[in-house]
Amino acid sequence: MIIIIAAFGAALGSFFNVLIHRIPNKQSIIFPASHCDGCKKHIPFYQNIPIISYIILKGKCSKCGASIHWHHLLVEVITPLLFVGIFLRYGISDVLFFKYLLLFSFLIPIFFIDAFHNIIPHVLSIPLIGIGILTSMLPGNNVGLIESVLTALFIFCFLLLLAWAYQKVRGVDGLGGGDIWLLTGIASFFGLQGMPFIFILAASLGILYFLIFIRDKDKEFAFGTFIAAATVFWVLLGQELILGFFKLY
Repeated sequence: MIIIIAAFGAALGSFFNVLIHRIPNKQSIIFPASHCDGCKKHIPFYQNIPIISYIILKGKCSKCGASIHWHHLLVEVITPLLFVGIFLRYGISDVLFFKYLLLFSFLIPIFFIDAFHNIIPHVLSIPLIGIGILTSMLPGNNVGLIESVLTALFIFCFLLLLAWAYQKVRGVDGLGGGDIWLLTGIASFFGLQGMPFIFILAASLGILYFLIFIRDKDKEFAFGTFIAAATVFWVLLGQELILGFFKLY
């Protein structure tokens, strides 16, 4: 089963690369078919096998020799690892396995798009709200419908107020609209139980990155990337850490 899930994850990772490249450039994710950005030549299916093709071709186009960005391989490796992680954590018979598989399928492209382009496309963030609410209706889910809806509404209003207050005080935007929609969508998946941890971890990672790597203090940085990373951490490890902490006391 692990091999099947890993293969499925690698195939989806290849599709995520299409989303990561095309959505920010406002290109169709269907047409044209996979092609080299350098020579525009079509990439045949046997040269488009996740992970394997990148390694065999040494990260270069077979036609013109143009380099293929390293993130293509990274996405195709990370996606199956995360999918297998969900399987090992929840088991395939648990509704949470499918719920978090859907969530990660949005978070992975968002992570890289925001990291590379400093944007969180609404086409990826807003649907999370509907998906989170719909999955809350499934039997065996850990968040009920009412909690999902009310938490999403509360987080949305709270973040709007926070962004408005920051803009009034500092005169600049402190929280982008994409971040607000993303956190609202995540709230619909977890209710109140996971949001404090996710928000604090994302903010801590973002501040640490800002202090170490950002020289221009007025420069924007990709907070959505840290939100996605914190959410993944919560799904796979965070709940156990919190429970373990409380058991100590």
